Amino acid sequence: MEQENRLSERIADSILSMITVEKRFLPGSKLPNENILSEELHISRTTLREAIRILSTGKILEIRRGLGTFVREDFALPQSEELSPLASAKVNARDLYEMRLIFEPEAAYYAALRATEEEIRRILSLGREIEAKIRRKEDRTDVEQAFHQSIAKATHNEFMNQLMPVIYEGIHKGVRLSDVYEEAVQATLVDHKILMGFLEVRNAEGARNAMRIHILHAMEQLSLEGD
Repeated sequence: MEQENRLSERIADSILSMITVEKRFLPGSKLPNENILSEELHISRTTLREAIRILSTGKILEIRRGLGTFVREDFALPQSEELSPLASAKVNARDLYEMRLIFEPEAAYYAALRATEEEIRRILSLGREIEAKIRRKEDRTDVEQAFHQSIAKATHNEFMNQLMPVIYEGIHKGVRLSDVYEEAVQATLVDHKILMGFLEVRNAEGARNAMRIHILHAMEQLSLEGD
């Protein structure tokens, strides 16, 4: 029973991340029905219901009888006042990718060591969704942002919560930029597959190097290498 409670708490944290980090569900938004969401998170509907109960008690979600589960209208998304000026600052592409190069390989390293099984499954699921969208020539920006965000979240580093507004803005802009270059898009297919393989077997050094190579490839293809 204690293990089930811990799982429900982790799932509640994952759903909260979808709201506050990925911005997948905004205040007033309806969550997918429990069959879809439990399948996405690879959990039972019983575990999902308990996670939703936790978030409802915390005044984050509300269950509307006959309508479904919604993010509360009065739920205020967290802001980081100290970092918001940097998040909104105009930066050039080279600065942007250098910031990612400094941060994301280490995030991949710690994610491989610290991620829960649910978090690894979510990262892999998002990676497969990116591949499918690329092959169908569909816009992948939101899913790729969620992929990189999920890796950062899986570091379980508390200070990361303060850095997230800056880091995720950088990821968002970077993906938007690379999406217009076909070579960068095709390289993403290969790089992500390698990265996902290392994360799946929890090879931290491999994940770190794979993420570094992924970003260096993007910088090379966009002609953003350092002097």
